[in-house]
Amino acid sequence: MALGSPQHEHPFGHLIDTLRREQYEELRYFNPQKLSDDRYEKLPFCIRVLLESAIRKCDGFYVKMEDVSNILDWQMQQNRTEVVFSPARVLLQDFTGIPAMVDLAAMRDALAKQGVDPNLVNPRCPTDLIVDHSLQIDYSKCAIQSPSNPVDESHGAAVRSPAGRPSPRGSHCTGQRPGHRGSCSKASCSDAPTGRTAAVQIENTPLLCPFHLQPVSEPETMIRNQEMELTRNKERLQFFKWCSKAFKNINVVPPDINTVHQVNLEYLCQVVQEGEGFIYPDSVVGTDSHTTMINGLGILGWGVGGIESEAVMLGQPVSLTLPQVVGCKLVGTISPLATSIDIVLGITKHLRQAGIGGKFVEFFGPGVPQLSAPDRTTIANMCPEYSATVSFFPVDDITLQHFKHTICSEEKLVVLEDYLKAIKLFRTYGDQSEEPQYSQVIEMNLSSIVPHVSGPKRPQDRVAVTCMKEDFINCLNEKVGFKGFHISKDKQATLVPFLHEGAEYNLSHGSVVIAAVISCTNNCNPSVMLAAGLLAKKAVEAGLTVKPYIRTSLVPGSGTVTHYLNTSGVLPFLRKLGFEVVGYGCATCVGNTAPLPESVVDAIKQGDLVACGVLSGNRHLEGRLCDCVRANYLASPPLVVAYAIAGTVSINLETEPLGVNSEGKDVYLRDIWPSKEEVNHTEENIVIASMFKELKNRMEQKGSTFWNSLDSAESALFPWDPKSTYIRCPSFFSKLTKEMCAPQSIDSAYPLLFLGDKVTTDHISPAGSIARVSAAAKYLQSKRLTPREFNSYGARRGNDAVMTRGTFASIKLQNRLIGKTGPKTLHIPTGQTLDVFEAAERYQRDGVPLIILAGKEYGSGSSRDWAAKGPYLLGVRAVIAESFEKIHKNHLVGMGIAPLQFLPGQNADSLELCGKERFTINIPQELTPRQQLTVQTSTGKSFSVMALFENDMDVAFFRHGGILKYVARSLLL
Repeated sequence: MALGSPQHEHPFGHLIDTLRREQYEELRYFNPQKLSDDRYEKLPFCIRVLLESAIRKCDGFYVKMEDVSNILDWQMQQNRTEVVFSPARVLLQDFTGIPAMVDLAAMRDALAKQGVDPNLVNPRCPTDLIVDHSLQIDYSKCAIQSPSNPVDESHGAAVRSPAGRPSPRGSHCTGQRPGHRGSCSKASCSDAPTGRTAAVQIENTPLLCPFHLQPVSEPETMIRNQEMELTRNKERLQFFKWCSKAFKNINVVPPDINTVHQVNLEYLCQVVQEGEGFIYPDSVVGTDSHTTMINGLGILGWGVGGIESEAVMLGQPVSLTLPQVVGCKLVGTISPLATSIDIVLGITKHLRQAGIGGKFVEFFGPGVPQLSAPDRTTIANMCPEYSATVSFFPVDDITLQHFKHTICSEEKLVVLEDYLKAIKLFRTYGDQSEEPQYSQVIEMNLSSIVPHVSGPKRPQDRVAVTCMKEDFINCLNEKVGFKGFHISKDKQATLVPFLHEGAEYNLSHGSVVIAAVISCTNNCNPSVMLAAGLLAKKAVEAGLTVKPYIRTSLVPGSGTVTHYLNTSGVLPFLRKLGFEVVGYGCATCVGNTAPLPESVVDAIKQGDLVACGVLSGNRHLEGRLCDCVRANYLASPPLVVAYAIAGTVSINLETEPLGVNSEGKDVYLRDIWPSKEEVNHTEENIVIASMFKELKNRMEQKGSTFWNSLDSAESALFPWDPKSTYIRCPSFFSKLTKEMCAPQSIDSAYPLLFLGDKVTTDHISPAGSIARVSAAAKYLQSKRLTPREFNSYGARRGNDAVMTRGTFASIKLQNRLIGKTGPKTLHIPTGQTLDVFEAAERYQRDGVPLIILAGKEYGSGSSRDWAAKGPYLLGVRAVIAESFEKIHKNHLVGMGIAPLQFLPGQNADSLELCGKERFTINIPQELTPRQQLTVQTSTGKSFSVMALFENDMDVAFFRHGGILKYVARSLLL
């Protein structure tokens, strides 16, 4: 039913209302207030968005009147009833977007073979695909500084290296080597920026070419990384360009524009959408767990799998259990030393302890107006870390002020305010009688928040900065685990000397070797980035430096960040400390860190040291940054800079100095920490509408010269290249029939893996570099590729052959079948230890079905569809675990893999399973949601499990063999 149909044709046509003002034309909308039901105003604001969507999309098929009734009766139906939600748009990034688009291209092929017009396969829901996840740091700033006076003011001497050599200016690398395209730099460096303050002159210092370790001029850093990105990903980019022409209703944002999160926040979000003759609230689902950032602006959105997103793109609504909504009441006053990341991590820990998994969170209370719009998006971003589905901040006066300076014209701002007030989606805090009713209320005092870091292995393990040294020592003492490394006391004082660029340094436990300032997600807030820049400025003025072997980098989430850092005058000081802009995109967080210097790696291995990385992102799972860096801490950008200066995390920043200045005086963190007033003053004068106008201009340019010059096919079907190692037609539709087959029981399956607790999607489907001895590497080498050409798993998600071989390829995988860490498993019939892929290949060759045994929180971490697609292609039919992360569980269902949960109080150990048995799982023909199934083993044991199909739609997807086949069959009928 079209929305523009006459009123009487729509079951809720009587709710259609009109906005009228001189400033704009008449606008029609569905007004839930015309239901004249007192329950509406008691609904949480996020539930009101679900209700409006159900009313507007009600067609009696996908969305029924019963859905509307159930949402309106939320108080009684929450956590009991299944409803559907039709978001306004879909958001994809390239790592997860490419398999989604490859699947749609493959679906076109499958339909064409069945005699159906392939042009029928198009996104029906508006879709944006942002190419931002392919950046790798091939070039990074190498700060060459002097530990003493960095400049002779009277003679204008050059900044000198630790070895006493003048820093090369104008030198460049012209050497050639296979795989190295062209020279590393132009003839000379540009002149140094003018940054003279307090007897310190800022000047360009060399960047090292990764091929020859020769200097490359500083301005080349970002350009060279971008050139490498475009060159190595040319095939993928050509495919994306074909998608932009072949598919209707999709907008592809080319590389080097912005990260997906920033584009969504600064450009794509509309708050109020207009389409089919109506206005309605903006909402979004995205193939990235950080889609939730948008809730900070009053736009309902959350992350879904690539599999689910494809269904939404093709017109299917999202099915969900009507959620409980936790009201988080913020009270108290924020400490001037607390940054937004401190608030984020404080709320993360508070809500994680409250046990709100799978629930919506909505913020209210007198503390909310203290938070700026960027603060709110920062907080909303972290909701996956405390297992909430969304963290929602309704639109209020603070949000309107933000929109006034960013995305909204004066006319649209009037429409936005009038509409949201008309349907009671505008938040005020003066009248407590207007407070919604929540499932539960959790109160948090903002004045209790003090600066923290998070680590050394998990974002939820927070450590007060004042307790950092004590906590790190405790971690050295504790047995190996999330908070332990088990270093014997006699080795905790180990000091390993090494040479770097001719100078001698020492590494010890706690030494910082990676320091990355990242501003894409939880640090998109300008205040924390400006604080980092102001701290760098004060540090340089005080004569402090960063040791040159530390791998420093600055990855802004967008050109907007670079703009305000540059305009505020702090960027040269960040450069001076080694934090050079290396490019735009996801780099360190997804494992794209450049290799550490060999001398550093050798020293770490020689002393078996617990070396550290410090970054201002929100992902630091063990082994992700670098294999030899065991401790990784999340920190605010200014603290990243502070720890880089200190060179160690084993320091009490309150009582111990960061370093010594040129006069031999101790310099403490308190001496260089910028006040809140300084940061706010700089932010108010720098973060202005011109930044967002700049992004808009870049978006309207439609990409770089490279992008616009790319060749791409004009056909409805994609011309698959059999030689391509990036884009392959997957086999998901190879046996597609018009009629679905009845579900079959799983007979005499072997466990492919026997896993423990908290197996993340990084363990299941790594996104970082491809190890040279892995099954994926063997495949790529068979295609005549060298290790330098492997790229990353994330970049090759369009190739099922690579991704299947990369499944369970994490070096940190702990498989109880073999009793040690690594991407190996036991082929039970022969007793051989093999690569996981090789073992699965043998089982499939012998016609043996497979299952996985696991513990608690299986599939936690980033949303990643290949963490379900990979096991499916390996032959896995079911996963039996104590509990599942919700998004990953949905992925398993979407691929036709049964997520089975041990009954409460039971697990593999309590049932005395060794993992070498054969398992038979009886699946009835008339499968129902959350049905208990019987599992029998070859040793005679029998136990029950819960089939985690939450609703009839889940059962339908499983019966069809997954969402993709379900959608394809709907087009065949």
